[in-house]
Amino acid sequence: MDYPNLINTRLEANQITLAYDNKTIINQLSLAIPTEKITILIGANGCGKSTLLKGLTRILKPKQGSVYLDGKAISKLSSQKVAQTLGILLQNPSSPEGLTVKELVAQGRYPYQSWWQQWSKEDETIVNQALISTDLMSLADRPLDTLSGGQKQRAWIAMSLAQDTDILLLDEPTSFLDLAHQIEILDLLHELNQMAQKTLVIVLHDLNLASRYADYLVAVKQGKIYAQGTPEIVMSEKVIEAVFNLQSHILPDPITNKPMCIPIKKLT
Repeated sequence: MDYPNLINTRLEANQITLAYDNKTIINQLSLAIPTEKITILIGANGCGKSTLLKGLTRILKPKQGSVYLDGKAISKLSSQKVAQTLGILLQNPSSPEGLTVKELVAQGRYPYQSWWQQWSKEDETIVNQALISTDLMSLADRPLDTLSGGQKQRAWIAMSLAQDTDILLLDEPTSFLDLAHQIEILDLLHELNQMAQKTLVIVLHDLNLASRYADYLVAVKQGKIYAQGTPEIVMSEKVIEAVFNLQSHILPDPITNKPMCIPIKKLT
């Protein structure tokens, strides 16, 4: 039986337990992802954020519970249907050596290819639009391994855009980037959400960037959701202490007026 789709959510976890072999990481967790919003997952290292992302996308099959996409159990949907609706960009993705930027981005169109439907003008248009959206058209013929870290990350995001899914999940898309490139990537994702109404789910370590860009924050602690809601609700001194074992002050960001965390000290 399909689980009833809640108002304003297309992706939902219902009491899922996720494990690697016999080690449970996520334990009976339920979460509804707000549609056409930016949801950001925060939490200490090893709390289960990346595992949860894999569970939401069917990369990791739940030991218990189910994930629902558009009101239907994702485990019962075809791989092609899922790939046309939901995209994921994992940490540190790798590609074959010598691949150009455009060749990488074109891989995003694979879910739409079949023996009777080969590369089309529509595919070409979508790939070119993805390159334009990420400001990579001038680098389209460059080998991926000659790009800077920020350029590579934009290329992978362009590939995800070419997949043309309504829902996109990204695991630490700003890892190993300097602050300027982190802002560049997050501004791009914010623009995608605003202009194309993409539903985004992002794992981030930086609390202040998470608070600045999120519509909805989810704080994960030891495989469970400790707090969820708007940044104004989640970014509190009590939550930061419980989730990160950190004493802090929460002040308004002078730019956005959203909550900003000033760390004081790690608690013993």
